[in-house]
Formats: sequence, C-alpha cells, structure tokens
Amino acid sequence: MTRRLLPRVFWLACLTLGCAATVARPGAADHVPSATNGAFFEPTPGSRHDFADVEHWRRVFDDPARDAWQKPRQLVAALGLRPGMWVADLGAGTGYFSRYLDAAVGPTGVVFAVDTEPNLVAHLRARAEQEQTTSVIPILASSDDPRLPPHALDLVLIVDTYHHLDHRLAYLRRLGGTLKAGGRVAIVDWQKHDLPIGPPPEHKLARSQVIEEMQAAGYVLATEPALLLHQYVLIFDPTPGSANGD
Repeated sequence: MTRRLLPRVFWLACLTLGCAATVARPGAADHVPSATNGAFFEPTPGSRHDFADVEHWRRVFDDPARDAWQKPRQLVAALGLRPGMWVADLGAGTGYFSRYLDAAVGPTGVVFAVDTEPNLVAHLRARAEQEQTTSVIPILASSDDPRLPPHALDLVLIVDTYHHLDHRLAYLRRLGGTLKAGGRVAIVDWQKHDLPIGPPPEHKLARSQVIEEMQAAGYVLATEPALLLHQYVLIFDPTPGSANGD
C-alpha cells in the first residue's frame, strides 16, 4: 500500500471506529524561563468559544470580506507548498483554507482538516464533498491531541487558533512528533493591540509570547513573511537536536 493510501485508510478508520489517544498532561515542563524578564511563566490558557453552531461560524469564518485582510491565496503561496505534500490545517473551523491548501498539494497530496468540534468536522466532510477537494481528510481531534499520523507532515498550519490552545508547551511538543524531516509549523494570529477586526484584546497573544513559547517547546523561528496588516505570520522549524527535530 502506498504512502498516501495507508494513512488515508488508517485515519478514516479511526474517525469511524474511534482511536485511543495518549493524553499529554501539563506539569513542571510547562513552566519555562521567560526570555523577557528571567522569571518563570506558564502559558496563558486558551480562550473559550462554543463552536457547535456551524451556521453562525460559517457566517463569521466564510464572510467574503475576510479575503481582503486574510489574503488566503497569498498566505498559502508564502508557505512554499508543493504537489504531493502532507499538510494539517489545525483548527480548520468551517474549512476556509481547505480549497487553497487542496490546490497547493494537488491530488497526490493530503490536507488533514483538524477540529475538536464534531459539528464542524461533519461540515468539513460535507464541504470537501461539495467542493470536490479530494485531498481533504477531516479529523476529529481532542483538545490535547491533534490525532495526526506520526512523522508524516510537511507543514502544520495554525490560523487564528493558537490562542485557543490549552497547555500549549505539551501540545506543541506532541505536535512536533507529527512532522517529517524538514517539516514546519506556521502560526498566523492576531497582533496584540487594538484592531478593527478580530477577537477582544484578552484573547490575543503577543508575537513575542508566541515565539518564546515555541522556542521553549523545541522550535526556532525560520521566516516571517510580511503579508498581513492585522496578523503576524511565523514559520518555525524544529530545533536541531530537539525531540521533534530528530
């Protein structure tokens, strides 16, 4: 069975039958030195929303006005994806990025559309069928496990979702185990100042905090495309010699 077909069969079976997940528990490892003040900090907990109302979030996430500030085509182009690559859209929501990622990786690639809300995952499946984005595989994740295949991904894309993650250091270390050699993590989130769009200030994380947490979890900032007016775009590599960089 080919590299492409085996995970398709395995992960679709998991979605149908259910797979046991190894749960990452927060602990002392989640307290890391702060590069800014020398103290110790614990990452702020993720912000909370109820995402069960698909129609409401479809109006929000798929608002045509979003294209002007999110620039999905330019953003996906800046990720350097190629046909045949395996990508995860972590916190895929209603699938706003699905068709752009599908076009980038082509019919020989895979796009795992990952979310923790069952209603959204059902919507992702229906949308993939409607749009005929054949590379898209919806994944029902848990809050502390993305349920992605190990050492398989060329890129994990996290758009407007990083600030929702709990126990981020443990989660990010687990996420590193899903990357293949040369795999990357791209984070797109809101600048932490007053903006005409986006979540309230208390739900935003400063760019510097994201970089600091990613470094603590075993990543290094590789590039920062200057694309978006209201958001930062940070692309990370696993740190050489780290558990997820081996």
